[in-house]
Amino acid sequence: MATFLFDKIIFGPVKSRRLGISLGINLLPNDSKLCNFNCIYCECGWTPDKKDLKAEFHPRAMVKQKLDEKLSDMLEKGEALDVITYAGNGEPTMHPEFSGIIDDSIELRNKYFPKARIAVLSNATLIHKPKIVEALKKVDDNILKLDSGIDETVKLLNNPLGFYRIENVVKNMKQFEGKFILQTMFVKGSYEGKKVDNTTEKELAAWLKLVKEVNPQLVMIYTIARDTPSPDLEKVSYDELKSISWILEKEGFKVQISA
Repeated sequence: MATFLFDKIIFGPVKSRRLGISLGINLLPNDSKLCNFNCIYCECGWTPDKKDLKAEFHPRAMVKQKLDEKLSDMLEKGEALDVITYAGNGEPTMHPEFSGIIDDSIELRNKYFPKARIAVLSNATLIHKPKIVEALKKVDDNILKLDSGIDETVKLLNNPLGFYRIENVVKNMKQFEGKFILQTMFVKGSYEGKKVDNTTEKELAAWLKLVKEVNPQLVMIYTIARDTPSPDLEKVSYDELKSISWILEKEGFKVQISA
């Protein structure tokens, strides 16, 4: 199925189903995905093999310049902005100057759109690093992924390219003391002959246990919206997502559904 890459440092603004009017920032290569996950549902397609990975990050000074130019232009034209979002072609926290880039974006946000939020969409693999944690604590929407409470399911859905254990990620999430947003993709179907479904009773019980442990300020639950690299995946219905949200709401969690 057709997937796509973001071919610029700055993209949008676009209407995000989760965040509002969002100006996206891609710190990663414009012509290649760069990520330590290889999610079977990723809209950017498959992560290249190690020998084909392009570890080419946009320089901090260039990111700041492009963001400055774009925000200045938007303000001059009277355009609206809800959020500056770090996402793009892979995992943004992999950038070696991520912490400084966040400082730059806070400075520019305060200059041009002081009411706008800054969001980071992360797979949470690098939150064992103090500088990454420090940077994420500064943003308004620190959005961290956890697609399952079962390691085998994470391996199937996300296919981590390095060492990954849910217990370690959960431990590191606790550093934020609940001041973060937990994001979970729910999906069904099959992949390489294996059944894919993280909405089962067993899956939800394991996942809910961890949600309670990390106690996020908001839980974002969503499903496939665009084409996926694996062709045999299916959207989870809105009614099913709503049922999951009821479970969370009964436990006192605030929930946002995107279907």
